[in-house]
Amino acid sequence: METESPVLATRILAGVIGDPIAHSLSPKLHGWWLERYRVPGEYAAWRVTAEELGAFLASLPERGIAGVSVTMPHKETIIPHLDFLDEAASMIGAVNTVVVKDGKLYGRNTDVYGFVTHLQEQTKNRDFRGKKAVILGAGGAARAICAGLLGAPLSFRELVIINRTREKAERLKEEIRAGITAMLKRDTGNGQKEISSGVDHFVSEIIIADWEDRENTLKGANLLVNTTSLGMKGHEPLLIDISNLPNNAVVYDIVTNPQETALLQAARARALPAVDGLGMLLHQAAPAFKAWYDPEDRYFSGLPEVTQEMREFVIEGIRI
Repeated sequence: METESPVLATRILAGVIGDPIAHSLSPKLHGWWLERYRVPGEYAAWRVTAEELGAFLASLPERGIAGVSVTMPHKETIIPHLDFLDEAASMIGAVNTVVVKDGKLYGRNTDVYGFVTHLQEQTKNRDFRGKKAVILGAGGAARAICAGLLGAPLSFRELVIINRTREKAERLKEEIRAGITAMLKRDTGNGQKEISSGVDHFVSEIIIADWEDRENTLKGANLLVNTTSLGMKGHEPLLIDISNLPNNAVVYDIVTNPQETALLQAARARALPAVDGLGMLLHQAAPAFKAWYDPEDRYFSGLPEVTQEMREFVIEGIRI
């Protein structure tokens, strides 16, 4: 239920950076929350090239910008320009959110939260512990999703990573393992090390398979996730026969345009749970919105809600 929000003099400014940026749905979804919670703020879209990135970020504190969402191609190259990283960003090696606080730039990765929250929501908190997942792709999105699959509460035991370029998949495996090693133990400040909370289930096997064998790897899999651009509007189709998936497997496609991809259609034809990518996009935005616009609970408690009404509003932006 909506409540009257206090009237504050300062308008809060945040936005999204990338190159290109015109396609971004972020202004639409953040604009929904700004109106819903009556927050005196604005959310902009800034096209920032690779050459402009450093100077743009350095200008954020003096311009009074609360932070930015980060999209391609800056998620990895932005890291040297930041003052601090959270654990997820450190492990994944990618940042999708920057929060400005006391003149410093804090890099975060909320993609893990967005993926895990949406998957649990759509599968009614199914128990995946000790199960097998197959991941198509080895880019930035795959990094975040692998982290979410390996960590609690999902705690998959086996991950099969398949990419059209095998070397990239091998590199992702090495980076995940290095990130896990660094994250499992953290310095307590007195020379001691301790296990970090939330990452104590990293007892798993990561397997790399060839793209040509992608259909064989589906045998015994409890989850298939497409993290590639294949099947996206304007891109090549994703060619995969999912008949080897067990009858209780979940199919997840992070592509948002079209909303109903050929992969999801194939899953529904087999009566398999099919999860689209829009929910991950919406849920990953919630912690960022809270950090920028309402860290002190002046307008609402907890995170902003991801509702069906909001989802339909954002879907209209995809259809245009």
